[in-house]
Amino acid sequence: MTDSNPSLRGAVDLGALSQTDQSRPAGEGGGAPRGGDDPFASPVVVVGDDATFNQLIQRTVSVPAVAVAWTSEQPQSRAALDAVVAAAERKDGRLQVISIDLATNPGIMQALQPQQLPVSLGLIQGQAIPLFPGVPSAQDLDRVLDELLTAAVQQGVTGRVEMSAEQVPEEELAPLHQEAYDAIERGDLDAARAAYEQALAQNPADEDAQLGLAQVQLMARTQGADLQAARQAAAEDPRDVDAAMLVADLDVLGGHVEDAFVRLVELVKVTAGDERDRVKAHLLELFAVVGNQDERVRKGRTALMSALF
Repeated sequence: MTDSNPSLRGAVDLGALSQTDQSRPAGEGGGAPRGGDDPFASPVVVVGDDATFNQLIQRTVSVPAVAVAWTSEQPQSRAALDAVVAAAERKDGRLQVISIDLATNPGIMQALQPQQLPVSLGLIQGQAIPLFPGVPSAQDLDRVLDELLTAAVQQGVTGRVEMSAEQVPEEELAPLHQEAYDAIERGDLDAARAAYEQALAQNPADEDAQLGLAQVQLMARTQGADLQAARQAAAEDPRDVDAAMLVADLDVLGGHVEDAFVRLVELVKVTAGDERDRVKAHLLELFAVVGNQDERVRKGRTALMSALF
């Protein structure tokens, strides 16, 4: 893993892809090359695309996943998918694998902005944890996936992919959490927010509800946002608070967590009064999205304190 601690609460839901079509059956991935040992025939694999990726990410509240981004324009890049599927099958259904062909999914390409392909991300409770670029050795891959599963267990994510009819069903979510989850799947973020708020009213210490609410609020703020236009506006006026906060939101969604924190800390340094308070409050919201146990949040809080005092 790129992160030194596998229990980090990751970089958030990458989805803000607001369409809500049901995910297609495994095997309908756009442009996927076929072979004798086709990974799409495996029960651990689902195909993610621009229309379904957000839903698949939300399902990681119960089953951890590995998203493998490759491209059919470079068929050799699918070797990473083959390797991850083979490794996941050895985990007895404890991991879902999401295949993403970036050649046919520009929305996910924009969200991920990968430096190279293939690249794999761990997904737990809708949060992304960078795992590795390229194709790791079988030994390294098993080690990384074991670390990811350890992190998932620490966060209470212990569901399984249905490998056979005899498999034990996944653990059920608490009613209000299930209500929020279902609302997210149908694209009703207001209902999801209300469910999480009700859960917190009943139990203010419910960390999963706190995290879920923060994620839903982030998704709502960024629905339909244009990343390039937002970056251009922020570049043209570095003190444009609204533009900077939107870019920070989009950076967190894309996994560029430290970039988002640095941008807002620097803005705290050059603003004052109500504007400074807005930036600070927004940064604290993003800390909540990423998770207070994340080392990047700890560093961000230290940087914020230095900027304030």
